[in-house]
Amino acid sequence: MTADIFQGLAASGWHTASISMRLVTESIPLADGVIGGGMEELAWPQPTRPGDVLHVESEIVEIIPSQSKPNRAMVRVLSHTKNQRGEVLQRFRPKMVCFKKPAA
Repeated sequence: MTADIFQGLAASGWHTASISMRLVTESIPLADGVIGGGMEELAWPQPTRPGDVLHVESEIVEIIPSQSKPNRAMVRVLSHTKNQRGEVLQRFRPKMVCFKKPAA
């Protein structure tokens, strides 16, 4: 039945989401890492198929400095997970708590 809905074999959306988040966190050059601050949007406009090669394109939408902790900020991002044909398989808007690099 599920194969009929997706017109063939498809990965779980949550599997696509976990791969996407790993790609996002590995691609951001942050001094002291990142803490997840939530997800504003998560959508799967097309299914991920066996053999798809995934990549993520992200844009920083907003940086909100912390009022109480000057060494961190909330960073809002818009990301698209695409396959080898450039088709958007997942759209998501994570929020991340990021730490400033210490002054030299």
